[in-house]
Amino acid sequence: MKRVAIIGAGIAGLSTAYYLYKLSHQRGKPLEIVLIEKEGRLGGSILTERAEGFLMEGGPDCFLSEKPWALQLCRELGLEGEVVGTNQAVRRTFIIWRGGLHEIPEGFMLLAPTSLWPFVKSSLFSLPGKLRMGLDLIIPRKKPDKEESLAAFVRRRLGREALERIAEPLIAGIHAGDPEAMSLQSTFPRFIDLERDHRSLIWGMYQRKRRFLSHLNSPYIMFVTMKKGMGQMVSALEETLSPKTIFMKHEVMGVERVEGDAAGRPRYHLRIRGEERGLEADALVLATPAFITARLLQGIDADIVDQLHTIPYCSTATINLAYRRSQIGHPLDGYGFVVPRLEGLKIMAATFSSVKFPGRAPKGMVLLRCFVGGAKDEEMVAWGNEKLLAAVKEDIAEILRIEGAPFLVRIFRWAKAMPQYTLGHEKRLSLIERGLSRHPGLFLTGSAYRGIGISDCVHQGELTAQEVLKFIKN
Repeated sequence: MKRVAIIGAGIAGLSTAYYLYKLSHQRGKPLEIVLIEKEGRLGGSILTERAEGFLMEGGPDCFLSEKPWALQLCRELGLEGEVVGTNQAVRRTFIIWRGGLHEIPEGFMLLAPTSLWPFVKSSLFSLPGKLRMGLDLIIPRKKPDKEESLAAFVRRRLGREALERIAEPLIAGIHAGDPEAMSLQSTFPRFIDLERDHRSLIWGMYQRKRRFLSHLNSPYIMFVTMKKGMGQMVSALEETLSPKTIFMKHEVMGVERVEGDAAGRPRYHLRIRGEERGLEADALVLATPAFITARLLQGIDADIVDQLHTIPYCSTATINLAYRRSQIGHPLDGYGFVVPRLEGLKIMAATFSSVKFPGRAPKGMVLLRCFVGGAKDEEMVAWGNEKLLAAVKEDIAEILRIEGAPFLVRIFRWAKAMPQYTLGHEKRLSLIERGLSRHPGLFLTGSAYRGIGISDCVHQGELTAQEVLKFIKN
């Protein structure tokens, strides 16, 4: 029986293991699958914790319904009835501007308005800013002579206010990144397509929204989660795998390419901390952060290692705060808010978790999630608990008119956990893939490459499993 080793049991590694097991059994040729994780738990940045009636997410709290792969996985795992959407009674998000909360205009799809009147009425933009955004409707399309950053694209199509007051804070909330350095092609290629196909970003987003909604039989819910938290998906994936498949608290120290089968294909030897013999595999999947993957491949291919080292990462922290509802003066009539860097606050975003999703807090209580760090304020993540908590509480108390101390606090730090798709990312991936072609049976997957979201990572795991099976079959 052929053995496939997967290093890293985040959502990408787990998905790869699941699809390998499923597809190999469907084809009547089961594989020996070994999933190796250095931590004492599975799920990577997905971490759900319960305490005193609160359901707290340390990492991502939801996934996009528009990208189908995570939802499809939930159906396969028998979790379809456990998927819940956002609270439809408060379909709004806010942006801090000049110290106040301003609602993102209804119909605003990430960067561009698709409904005229809410945009015209909005207090978030000045009249010159609105007129400049409206020029997108007549500005000709442009095919840049070089790769464009997200910031350069937004300034060119929609103007400076759109960048500072909408794009920068929203992108920081999603990618924790700097729009000036982010590759438009790698992070939001749909905007390139919209400009090419419709000339105007606003008109293209409007057409896309209209086509999408026309196919729905129910109100569109963009973000969905699990009733018992995102960790429910991790637990369900774990249950599909044999306990003999999963090796937690096993740290792989290095990988060597060794002599393989009669066809000349290599095998891969894994050196594991504390184990003298290690482990050999016919195929190897690395579902680890790029810098860890680089360390593991040091003795295999210097060119791949060099490219992996050019994928930057940033650190973030998530702070869950529980309050009595009576402590908060704000009506909490939305999902949360994001903060432009120009505001000078420490937090970059906050989610009203118990408003956004059901079952997150006991009656009469409120659960908030605040986010700090990212590409521009990474040093905050290393602050001590007392200093970090004081800064976060000061910001959130002023914005939401909170009196008194939180009832419960949980801090989750994610050091170098968020990959950044900076300018040149596609070229890096091309060079990495060229290098991998020299090493049959070696595969890379995960958030460092072609999508950071949960659904993207599930999709990458499925595609990787298909590639592994194709390799094994040949």
